[in-house]
Amino acid sequence: MRQSIVHIALVVDDYDEAIQFYTKKLNFELIEDTYQSAENKRWVVVAPPNSKGTTILLAKASKEEQKKFIGNQTGGRVFLFLSTDDFWRDYNQMVSNEIEFVRAPKEADYGTVAVFKDLYGNLWDLLELNQNT
Repeated sequence: MRQSIVHIALVVDDYDEAIQFYTKKLNFELIEDTYQSAENKRWVVVAPPNSKGTTILLAKASKEEQKKFIGNQTGGRVFLFLSTDDFWRDYNQMVSNEIEFVRAPKEADYGTVAVFKDLYGNLWDLLELNQNT
C-alpha cells in the first residue's frame, strides 16, 4: 500500500487576499484557481516554489462556525512547517516582505528555526533541517 497527503485545507476569509499573501509575500506558486459553480466556491491550491509534496488548499470559510477558526486552526500551536534549503535567504526575504516573526531564529539540534504568522495569524515554522536530520 502507498498513500500520501495531497492537500491540507487552510481556512481563509477571502480567496484573493490569501492568494496575494501566499504568492507575493511567501513567493508560493498558484497551482490552481478554478470556480466550481455547483458549490459556488473556488478550488484554490498553492505550494512553495519547486515543491513536489503536499499543497495547501485555500478554503474560504462559508459558515459562521468555520469563520471562528480562521487564523487559529490549531489553538495557537504552530500549524505548518515550511522547510527550506537556505534558512537565511528565505528569512531575510520574508522579513523584507513584512512577514511577522513571533519567535526569533534559533539553532537547535535538528537545524535552524523561526516562527512566523500568516496573514490571518496561523503560526508556521520556517526551518532548515541539518543534513544528518
